[in-house]
Amino acid sequence: MAAPRIAVVGHVEHVTLGRAEGIPQPGDIVHLLDTRFLPGGGGGLAFAQLCLSDAEIHLFTALGNDGAARAVEERIRVAPGRVHVHAAVRAVDHPRVVVVVDAEGRRTIIVTGAPLQPAATDPLPWSILAGCDAVYFTGADPESLRLARAARRLVVTARRSAALRAAAIAPDVVLGSASDPRENAPLDAYDPCPGALVLTDGPRPVRVLRPGSAALVGAPPAPDRVLGDYGAGDSFAGALTFYLAHGLPVEEACRRAGPHGAAVLRGIDPIETQIRLVAP
Repeated sequence: MAAPRIAVVGHVEHVTLGRAEGIPQPGDIVHLLDTRFLPGGGGGLAFAQLCLSDAEIHLFTALGNDGAARAVEERIRVAPGRVHVHAAVRAVDHPRVVVVVDAEGRRTIIVTGAPLQPAATDPLPWSILAGCDAVYFTGADPESLRLARAARRLVVTARRSAALRAAAIAPDVVLGSASDPRENAPLDAYDPCPGALVLTDGPRPVRVLRPGSAALVGAPPAPDRVLGDYGAGDSFAGALTFYLAHGLPVEEACRRAGPHGAAVLRGIDPIETQIRLVAP
């Protein structure tokens, strides 16, 4: 097939990422080592993964009006002609995030405020979504979620269950983590029911749940040493959306997306460690 058109709807945060020997305890002073800035968050990292493909990519997001927002915008406006950024501007400071990665590769995330999300009332080219082969939604606005449902395939993060309830639409896939209580609600918690509920579980098999059926998809082995786990789930989400845009069944799309999540475990910076997406 021709290169697909894929959209991401959601937030991009100004992330300062660094390594520390341990997580701070009360009264501690902890120095971050090997620090760097990246445009992160659920929308930003899925978008970065999708940019490592030949697909036509559209990001619908919102930015503040300060230096953090300008730094984020400079980094996300890449590959003009193939990658398109549609950003609403808010008269507020852009949210900043600090991610601390410990010696075991586990991350602690500190946020300064709620993520900035686009809304259907923003003057953005929302009609593009109807022509998309797939959309990954990690926004918060129910009306923009309804607009995203016009795409051929729709993937929604389980963290946006409130938006799903308000929009009253059935996505093709709801994606969550079995180990995260904010994301591991059972299939019957969703009304209307999605086509499939996909629950990742680290190095264990991915669960694909449908009414009356369940399947397990083997996950790739984790590296011998995990250097960082920030962004693994978001990279998997971007890759899953890419393979669904190519028309693959959910189980096969999960199998192919697995290595993209696992690749991030090999380094501290998820964008540096993401691997290229290749059409099936």
